[in-house]
Amino acid sequence: MGYRVWCIATAMWLVTGCMITPNPVTKDEIQGRVSQDLRAILQEQEPIDKPIDFYEATARALRYNLDARVKAMQAALAHQQLNVAHYSLLPQAAVNAGFDGRNVFSGGSAQSLLDGRPILEPFTSMDKNVFSGNLSLSWDVLDFGLSYIRAKQAGDNMLIAEEERRRIAVRLLQDVRNAYWRAVSAERLMPQVRQLDGMIDKALSQSRAIVERKLQAPITPLNYRRDMLNVQREVQKLIRELSTAKIQLASLMGLPPGVPFEVQPPSRHAAPWLDTLDADGLEQQALLFRPELRTIDYQKRINAKEAKATLLELFPSMKLQFGGYYNSNSFFLYQNWLNYAAQVSWNLMGVFRVPAKLKAIEAQRAVLDAQSLALTMTVLTEVHVGAAQFMLAKDELGNARTYQETQQAIVEHTHSLWVTNSTSDLVLLREKVNQVLAEVRMDVAQAGVETAYATLRSAIGEEAVPPSGPDQTLSGLAGALRQLWEPRPAGVPESSQERPHDAIPMVP
Repeated sequence: MGYRVWCIATAMWLVTGCMITPNPVTKDEIQGRVSQDLRAILQEQEPIDKPIDFYEATARALRYNLDARVKAMQAALAHQQLNVAHYSLLPQAAVNAGFDGRNVFSGGSAQSLLDGRPILEPFTSMDKNVFSGNLSLSWDVLDFGLSYIRAKQAGDNMLIAEEERRRIAVRLLQDVRNAYWRAVSAERLMPQVRQLDGMIDKALSQSRAIVERKLQAPITPLNYRRDMLNVQREVQKLIRELSTAKIQLASLMGLPPGVPFEVQPPSRHAAPWLDTLDADGLEQQALLFRPELRTIDYQKRINAKEAKATLLELFPSMKLQFGGYYNSNSFFLYQNWLNYAAQVSWNLMGVFRVPAKLKAIEAQRAVLDAQSLALTMTVLTEVHVGAAQFMLAKDELGNARTYQETQQAIVEHTHSLWVTNSTSDLVLLREKVNQVLAEVRMDVAQAGVETAYATLRSAIGEEAVPPSGPDQTLSGLAGALRQLWEPRPAGVPESSQERPHDAIPMVP
């Protein structure tokens, strides 16, 4: 009776101990996670000791952007998974050791099947305490073939991760170029906008005084006042759009919020100029180098290898085994021996499963083909839209530059008339306002050209990131980017300078 009670109590204790009570995350654990994340975000970076130019901004984005880091880690994980898949090709090696003991001998007796009489005295062939061990190698031929295919698929997955990292890098550089030029425009515009606001306020005050004193017919100063208010609304809208440019650029570069920095304004004539674009060349380059299309190519290879793996499952499995064994039992004639074996097995039910799997693989192939066609059409559309946007943006910049030069000449002529009292103060002020606004429009047009150029580079899948190692400095990466992206000097033959294999095609 006591034995049963003890067993029941032990069983209840084991059942109670196996019950799991969910524990919510504590406030201290959450605070620790917050502190750890903030330390990771505020990790040490190369200090900003000078205004940041475009290439340094891009290098910082590639080095410190958190989204880019995630893709880089995923690519590194795919590399490690490929290494793990390589080890699955090796035979299995197992080492076993054990101890078996009991308080009495393991013994037995025998009796006759004819009359039931005992024919032997109780005997034993096993020591009370026995030590045993073995070292064995086993190799499954079918598993080797399947492991080889899985390793090839892991290699394709690694290449997919690399293409995804390249896609994120190209998109990141597109965003950096856009945000950088918007930040440059914002820094250039702020002094001019303050000047423009002062001019507009002065003009509005003068027009109000003219109306109140009835120095002119009311319609003339009211029309002037309306023009100034329209200009002021346009400028305020522009500033609202550009006010967050530096914040976005800081986020892309991986800078913590609130870190002060300045951007180095480049020359206004530094915009990329491409006279004529080769549409056929752009299409071919995009179809060859877009990461999205390459990803589908690798997925097709993985799907084709899955079909081979399914066919391999039709074959029987043959397992080969070889090992050395030891047993300390003193009753054994040989306490050390070698063992070798071969075993063939065949899952007959797999024959019925294979046709369904092959149909699923064929359906997946059809889906990938459809995705490839749809993505091809999308890529071609993006290329043509990007090329059209770039050419239009280039024309807009030319028009804005011509408008600014014309307005500059008008201001100089109006100032000459004002000196000789041939025109009024309001007319001169209005032309100065238009001059500042022309400067603003030219900056915005140049930022539009840079954004359109970045969109075009992204559309054609251009290799925008030079190869770099973990020990490369930030300035070294910025220099490599400058060498990769800066246009070829005039008069230098293209063959005398290494250019990216997927540079934007041009019509000669």
